[in-house]
Amino acid sequence: MALIAVAADKGAPGVTTTAVALAAVWPRRALLAEADPAGGDLVYRSVGQNGNSLDPNTGMLSLAATARRGIAAEQLWDHAQPISGGLDVIVGLGNSDQSAGLTRLWPTLGRAFAALAESPHGGADVIADCGRVGVDSGTLELFSHAALVLLVARALPEQIARVRDRASSLSARLHGTQRGAAALGTPLIGVLLVTEPSGAAKVAAQVNDMLTASQSGARVLGVIADDVAGAEQLAGRRRGRTEKSMLVRSIRKVASDLHQHFGSSLLAEPASAGAPQAPYGGGAPQAPYGGGATGQGAPQQPGHPAPQHAQQPHAQQPHPQQPQAPGQPGQPAAPGQPGAPGQPVQPGQSAAPGQHPAYGAPGATPGPGPAQGPGPRHGAAR
Repeated sequence: MALIAVAADKGAPGVTTTAVALAAVWPRRALLAEADPAGGDLVYRSVGQNGNSLDPNTGMLSLAATARRGIAAEQLWDHAQPISGGLDVIVGLGNSDQSAGLTRLWPTLGRAFAALAESPHGGADVIADCGRVGVDSGTLELFSHAALVLLVARALPEQIARVRDRASSLSARLHGTQRGAAALGTPLIGVLLVTEPSGAAKVAAQVNDMLTASQSGARVLGVIADDVAGAEQLAGRRRGRTEKSMLVRSIRKVASDLHQHFGSSLLAEPASAGAPQAPYGGGAPQAPYGGGATGQGAPQQPGHPAPQHAQQPHAQQPHPQQPQAPGQPGQPAAPGQPGAPGQPVQPGQSAAPGQHPAYGAPGATPGPGPAQGPGPRHGAAR
């Protein structure tokens, strides 16, 4: 698997909300990295799994100090903290002034993020919240090491126009093609549309046609519900069962579709400029909002979902485990999962029940989710 970068061009379409929810429901184990040079939010809106405040000095700030001397992928866990619900997070910088220390380190971090999936100790996919990106953004150095670059945009004319232009610019930079004459390549550039449930599939198809016609090098890869109440719950500002929110249901479907279509192929390959890829399922997603998977997870505190891929605490092994073969597909599709690549996803389909414990499953016993132990430590203070 690989590094997945989540970003936006302008405005506030919900990059952090999308990245947090995507990491929480990702079918494999995921590590969320707040890589926004403007600073992170989770240290203010989340609490640790032990109920205490998160340590702002253990995260991107401490990671930068380590990366100056070189860093192995498994050392990323030294700088991660589990938030309530068990999701491991590398919290972001305190403010944009601190980003100067990362200027020359983004390529090093990109290589470490991408390599974590194949680490024999605590392998995981890294989902990086990169915030807003511009022509001079340092996080662009991460994108060349990513398998997927997901641009979040609301279904508003100005945001759609900007994301089209940003995708074209990124494709020219990452794929080595002329701007406006881009084909799909790796890393694949995808657009996640934030829109109202009503008519979402039609909007996604129209935007996808526009991206194709303009040769932007991007495709619509998913639709996220414009759900203010769900976003408030995820951020911990409103109580409620986040698993029932339209926001979480839609992001769960996005995660399932991405993993179904790309988990055994695109995400397994290292980024190589200009490598053509087939279009995503022949077009835009057809079923933006599925009914949501059911599973055995327990409801979590507001704003702190438990990861979909439950992990047992990592114990130090006498001999290193063999790394999982890159790109190895997950379990076979169960009833209710999206079809194989190239087959349209039918309306109402969602992630398969029972494959992985879904966080906050209805009917489960209330209480904190299972502890998700981070990977091997290297003496870092917690």
